[in-house]
Amino acid sequence: MRTYTPKAEDLESHWWLVDAEGKTLGRIATEIAKLLRGKHKPLFTPHMDTGDHVIVVNADKVRLTGRKAEQKTYFRHSGYMGNERHIPFHRMIQTHPERVVELAVRGMLPKNALGRSLRKKLKVYAGAKHPHHSQRPEPLDV
Repeated sequence: MRTYTPKAEDLESHWWLVDAEGKTLGRIATEIAKLLRGKHKPLFTPHMDTGDHVIVVNADKVRLTGRKAEQKTYFRHSGYMGNERHIPFHRMIQTHPERVVELAVRGMLPKNALGRSLRKKLKVYAGAKHPHHSQRPEPLDV
């Protein structure tokens, strides 16, 4: 018995279009992370990039359940003492709605070079328009 490892020429990448309007942030982020990682394919290999490209539209209309919209904060630190920033969700969704989805998906990807390369395959847009029509993305119902 031998373990089969797919080669780069065996892999093909698809484009998916995810509409985040009215969807729960965590549930949509898990599906996006699964597509980026390639776990939905039979050729999935943990140490290789076997995933697809994902386009997310209407990121400004994503929702949270319970009181998370009031309580959730995003943390940043510059490295200097006392320079930590806590940005509440309602301000982040107004100023940078793309980052809300990107940070949710980022936490579900590996924390290494593979995860950094997978993040480049995620395209997030606040509105309904995107410039990737020529790739003919397939709509995904999450």
